[in-house]
Amino acid sequence: MLAAFAKLTRRAFLISDLMSDSVRAAGLGALMRGAGLVTRFIPIPQPTLLVGPGSSGRLGQAIAGFGHRKILIVTDSIISKLGLLKNLTDALTAGGAHFVVFDEITPDAPIPLIEKGIEFYLEHDCDAIVAFGGGSSMDASKVIALAVANPKPLRQLAGYLRGLRSPVKIYAIPTTAGTGSEVTVAAVMSDPDTHKKLVVVDPRLVPKMAALDPSLMTGLPAHITAATGIDALTHAIEAFVGNWKTSYSDGMALSAVGLIFENLRIAYTDGKNLAAREKMALASTYAGFAFTRANVGYVHAIAHQFGGKYHTPHGLANAIMLPFVLKYSAPAITNKLAQLAVRARVGTEGEPAEVLAQKFLDAVDQLNRDLGIPTTLEALKEEDIPALAKAACWEAHTGYPVPRYMTQEVCEDLIRQALPKAKPAVKHAAKPAAKRTRKKAA
Repeated sequence: MLAAFAKLTRRAFLISDLMSDSVRAAGLGALMRGAGLVTRFIPIPQPTLLVGPGSSGRLGQAIAGFGHRKILIVTDSIISKLGLLKNLTDALTAGGAHFVVFDEITPDAPIPLIEKGIEFYLEHDCDAIVAFGGGSSMDASKVIALAVANPKPLRQLAGYLRGLRSPVKIYAIPTTAGTGSEVTVAAVMSDPDTHKKLVVVDPRLVPKMAALDPSLMTGLPAHITAATGIDALTHAIEAFVGNWKTSYSDGMALSAVGLIFENLRIAYTDGKNLAAREKMALASTYAGFAFTRANVGYVHAIAHQFGGKYHTPHGLANAIMLPFVLKYSAPAITNKLAQLAVRARVGTEGEPAEVLAQKFLDAVDQLNRDLGIPTTLEALKEEDIPALAKAACWEAHTGYPVPRYMTQEVCEDLIRQALPKAKPAVKHAAKPAAKRTRKKAA
């Protein structure tokens, strides 16, 4: 069903190139609304969640009882060196489970490293995976799980339902509160040859169990707390304002927005606050539930291009683009923005929708400022913008139920707002007169 939909949307996008802007927008909008009706009937599993300090150890106890032959733990070298795996590995050892650790994952989950992880999995005769870390470890784990069950070049797994056989079992322990990957159907890998990100989508990629352990997040640097938190906010907002929203996704998205506005600043300024960390972990998961069902939009489409081209961290790319995209979309989503304002407690019911919508836009701007999120992307270059916009529009128009369509030209102008500001020329101060006089006298 998903594969057929993907082919249909690609054909529709090609045909839309021949249409006027207004006709194109109407056609794509109708297509996506129809697709949304179809996707509501696609079953998406939900993992069993363990929540609270020490839950990573409790998950290890549960996994040890499942009788796996050998478990592959996929993570990065920093997490491994910090000793964050200890509760999990101690529990696995106490339960008699065998495991090996692959800790070579780097940001963006590049294809060569995933291929190395696949070889490691096969070499050690594993039969299950624990994804431990941020979004890149989660993404790499999902692709490894799918690839070992469906041996083929990784680039051929990109897209919807490209694997005939079910992935091996995945368990997840996130160490950031942002991606929501512990509950989602997607994985993103980066192609170093094309400098693009490839998305793999399959409902069977949802982990079987996940642990939301806030004690693993207390040492997270403030700037990562900020970027990943806005990543979760972006998931929730784009799910809520898009055209595939359901009553379930709305409930999850609104809950996430409320928790983020209540707790992100606290987690940012007081990283040891377990209560705030736990609520942010829940917010990230709720946002994951929301966008798994309702999908995302232009913010993600553009952010993926930044990640592929410049290796910009995904959360940061989302955080920079979120205000720009929201302001563009605002005329089509005024009432939704008003609802978000009430849930974020930056406005009250009874105020005019236009007033509430503006309050929410202002609140997002203020939240970014409070978290030190930059308004521009230093790596962005003017000459890259047309290609970035073209790729972003292709991604959005062939898969995302955006509330207001934009042409490539509009997308270019929107991305251009993130160009780094020109720095003023440095003027060299003249030497003091007394020094000049002494030099002359000498």
